[in-house]
Amino acid sequence: MKFSVITENQRIQKLFLCFMMYAVLGWCYEVFLEVFIYRWGFTNRGVLFGPYCPVYGVGALSFLACFGGLMKKKSPPWLKFVKPLLIFLGCMAVATLIELAASYILEFFTGAWPWQTYADYKYNFQARIALSTSLRFGLGGVLFLYAVQPFYNRLLSKPNARTLNIIAACTAFIVLADCIYTFIIK
Repeated sequence: MKFSVITENQRIQKLFLCFMMYAVLGWCYEVFLEVFIYRWGFTNRGVLFGPYCPVYGVGALSFLACFGGLMKKKSPPWLKFVKPLLIFLGCMAVATLIELAASYILEFFTGAWPWQTYADYKYNFQARIALSTSLRFGLGGVLFLYAVQPFYNRLLSKPNARTLNIIAACTAFIVLADCIYTFIIK
């Protein structure tokens, strides 16, 4: 029987690819809301040119860092029902803090942040964060940790080390070129 040992480089590559997959998934979520729910029409919901919102990647990796250990931990029967609620509340808090910080960072660098429409929500803080979106991020975090991340783990366990290097390098090159275009050339 052959056991594969994941090197630190492969672990970083897989985290980077998870970051990018969640950034793309977040962009798709934003566009879906804009086009099909709010019916505002299509606009690029990201700060960068490409179809990704890095704040979703930051959120996903933060969820993994904060709650990944709790997900793996064996729980007594009574905690099995409480754990999803704790993860929901934790994801809600973490995502809200990330969104608040991102709004200040984006305002500093670009003069605005894409979700200023939060002023339309009844419960919001300076149009930077809103209760309804925080609740959605909590639900999204539970869905992410219980369903999507296990799928991504299986997906990223398939390629060999060389293929993983090529995929991560190409993705990093595209994102770097996009950052140069967005923040320097444009």
